Amino acid sequence: MEMTNNAPLYWYVFYNDQLLLQKKAGGGYTIPFMDKSPVETYGRASLPQMVEMQDGTVAMAVSTDEPLEETDVYLPMGLRASYDHIDRYFYDQAGKAYEILYWDRHSRFCPACGTPTEQKGPIVKKCPACGYEIYPAVSPAILVLIRKGEEILLVHARNFRGTFHGLVAGFLETGETLEQCVEREVREETGLTIRDITYFGNQPWPYPSNLMIGFIADYVSGEIKLQDEELSSGSFFSKDNLPEIPRKLSLARRMIDWWLGDWELRVKN
Repeated sequence: MEMTNNAPLYWYVFYNDQLLLQKKAGGGYTIPFMDKSPVETYGRASLPQMVEMQDGTVAMAVSTDEPLEETDVYLPMGLRASYDHIDRYFYDQAGKAYEILYWDRHSRFCPACGTPTEQKGPIVKKCPACGYEIYPAVSPAILVLIRKGEEILLVHARNFRGTFHGLVAGFLETGETLEQCVEREVREETGLTIRDITYFGNQPWPYPSNLMIGFIADYVSGEIKLQDEELSSGSFFSKDNLPEIPRKLSLARRMIDWWLGDWELRVKN
């Protein structure tokens, strides 16, 4: 969608997963706020997308095939890394902008008949030939923190970036509830049986377009038998021998931090 006026807006500019940040005069970074894109040349980039944010405001998002370079004013930074350098509000908004751009790139042709689609609104495209409508797809994925006495199960997935250990995770399949997904993923990936599955919280995860849904569960029985193609290692860990754990930006880390706080309360009582 095109801008309807020249009022300044926040611009979320991406090259792959690199987000363009503006340097503050006193130090630190923010998102460019202006009446036109801070990038003069887009190469074969997408047209600017107007994004309606969660708080009702609007911003602009654009991706470019031209690498973003550091200048006296701007600095490109990975979206994940930006969590530690910009306000949480802007990180969350950048995540939505990134998801919209991902959807734009993957919805240019009708999946039913192959005709080029036409954009009809901020989050809808329509096929002019068959009328098929396309909206941004969100893939639900579960996380489960499994407690066994004073320990929790932590695993290292083969697709993790780094050496940290996280929680058992997996995508929701057609025809199953979230709780059934939790039981299935734990059984398939670790061979364990669990009970008392309770909801913890959720988090948009724009890598590229997921919703992470967290659950707490208790160990019942079984020996750990890792699904080799998914996990490279896994074990139960106590508070005093934790391996490297996920960064603060993730729901998995929030769940582990919650468990650590709960563990400390139980010890004191």
